[in-house]
Amino acid sequence: MSRAAVPAEVVEILGDVARFGPYFEIVTDLGETGGAAWRPFPDRDTLLALTGEYGERLGTGERRVAASLLFQGLAARLWSPVVAAAARGVVPDLAGLRWRWAPGETVALGLAETRGWRVRDVAEAAGLIHPMVVDGRLRPLRDAMLTFVSLADGLVWGNAASALAGSLNVGPPDAARTALVRELLGREPLAGTGSFGPRGFVRAGCCLYYRVPGGGMCGDCGLLSRDLRRRPRQ
Repeated sequence: MSRAAVPAEVVEILGDVARFGPYFEIVTDLGETGGAAWRPFPDRDTLLALTGEYGERLGTGERRVAASLLFQGLAARLWSPVVAAAARGVVPDLAGLRWRWAPGETVALGLAETRGWRVRDVAEAAGLIHPMVVDGRLRPLRDAMLTFVSLADGLVWGNAASALAGSLNVGPPDAARTALVRELLGREPLAGTGSFGPRGFVRAGCCLYYRVPGGGMCGDCGLLSRDLRRRPRQ
């Protein structure tokens, strides 16, 4: 059975992994920052407005494209800090997850309560993370988006898998983090959405970034031919 982590330990580890970059940041003191109010994640009104701004920023009038890429970005913000912290022995609890955004601002995630669990191995960590992130956060995020845009399940879970695998490209190489990502990618609904090869993770589908003006295709895109995937991006 997993043991509860001391809150101060969770705060310390989340602070450490936040140094990897903005997608690894979770605020642990919601009183520290001003600006927009913190709200439960996700709420439909904020999500709808953010999707609209995201489309404007990308230069696309296709809501489906903006929603797809936003989902992938938010999935990365959920996976990245949790997996990185778990590789250090602590899984943070996302039960009290909040988010903050206003037009012109960047998205911030925060915890109303800082809790977590000590974990001893990859299987134990994955057993906690999978239901917490997939069922607790990504499915509600998908369901909220489906109230205003149509997104196929294959697209959604391919984006979630790409975001998870992509988290390994940031920060120092870490065998524990890699093993955990591979374990999570083998569980439904991520299983079959992509695979690791000699050049890293390649997803089975596409996130629709090619439909953004000047966007092209991502390095892990399933639409790329083997020959194109070998070419360095300019």
